[in-house]
Amino acid sequence: MRQAGIYSGILCGKNGPHSLPLSRIKKIMKQSGEDVKMISCEAPLVFAKACELFIEELTARAYKVTMQGKRRTLQREDIAAAVTATDLFDFLLEMVSASVINDGRTATEST
Repeated sequence: MRQAGIYSGILCGKNGPHSLPLSRIKKIMKQSGEDVKMISCEAPLVFAKACELFIEELTARAYKVTMQGKRRTLQREDIAAAVTATDLFDFLLEMVSASVINDGRTATEST
């Protein structure tokens, strides 16, 4: 009989089973480099949980920005402000900056 691995507890957290597609996560992992050939069945589970926690944290911080703006709908600008205000998300700064620049061009071109 096969015993559950050490990460089997990740599957059922407070919000139930994972919701991100494990096949997509595994595909991204394999595309990360030529050296990655074999991936255990538990590795995508860990990445799925890490992605869920990342999304929850970024959403919570962005929603605080939304509430400070006295709005109820989370917008892309709120996410950009949360990324800019948090050192933890510095790896996203370049992407957020490019997004803001592209928005400025589209707004100018459409008027």
